[in-house]
Amino acid sequence: MLNFLGIGAQKSGTTWLYKTLAKHPKIMFPGEKEVHFWDSPQNRSVEWYLNLFLDESHINGDITPAYGILTKDVIQNIYELLPHLRLIYLIRNPIERAWSSARMALERAEMTHLEGSDQWFIDHFMSKGSLARGDYETCIRQWRSVFPSSQLLVMRHETIRNSPVVAANKVLHHLGQESFFTESDCQTLGEKVFEGDGVPLRPTLLPVLQDIYSKHIDSLSEYLQEDFSDWKK
Repeated sequence: MLNFLGIGAQKSGTTWLYKTLAKHPKIMFPGEKEVHFWDSPQNRSVEWYLNLFLDESHINGDITPAYGILTKDVIQNIYELLPHLRLIYLIRNPIERAWSSARMALERAEMTHLEGSDQWFIDHFMSKGSLARGDYETCIRQWRSVFPSSQLLVMRHETIRNSPVVAANKVLHHLGQESFFTESDCQTLGEKVFEGDGVPLRPTLLPVLQDIYSKHIDSLSEYLQEDFSDWKK
C-alpha cells in the first residue's frame, strides 16, 4: 500500500527527505524517487502505479516535487483512491528556490551561469512553472481543499538546514512512527544533497525576485500564522 507522498516543493529539500527516510528500516520507495505518475501523461495505468506499493510490511512512499502543483481534479482522484495518505510539503524561501531552480535549468541547457544574462534569468523567474512552484499558499490550499489539513505536514527548509535530526523525526512522527534518528546522526543528516553549483544570487536580480514574491510571503505568513518576513531580506 502507498502510505505517503512527498509533494514538493522543488529545490526545497526533497532529495534530502528521500535519502533520509530511506535510512529507516521500515520505509521503502519501490519506485525510487520521483515516480512522476500523477503529473505527466503516460500509458501506465493506476493499477500499475498501485502495484508498486503492494508490500504491506513497509511504509511505502513516493516523493515527486511536481505533485505540489497538481490541479484540484487530479488531487481529488488521488484522494478517492488513497484517502489515508500522509502528505509532506517542504517549503523554502521562494527567492532562494527560484534562483536555485533557474540555475538548474541553466545547467540542463548546457550553459554556465556566466552565459545566462539577467534577462534570461528574469524570463525563467516569470515562467509559469517557476511561479507556480513558488506559490506555496496556492499549493497548500489546493491540497487542503481535498485532504484533511492534519494529513499535510508543511515544514520549512530552515528546519532541515539547522536541525536535521529534529526535521527527520518530525516527518517520522507525521508518518505514525517513533523518533529514530539521534544526535549521533546529525552530521550524516546534515550533509548537503543535490545542492547545485552554489553560485550566489546576483545583486541585480534580488530586487526582481523581491518584487515577485514579497506579497506572496506576506500572504503565506497570514495564512499559516507563521512569520516568514526573514524571507524578504
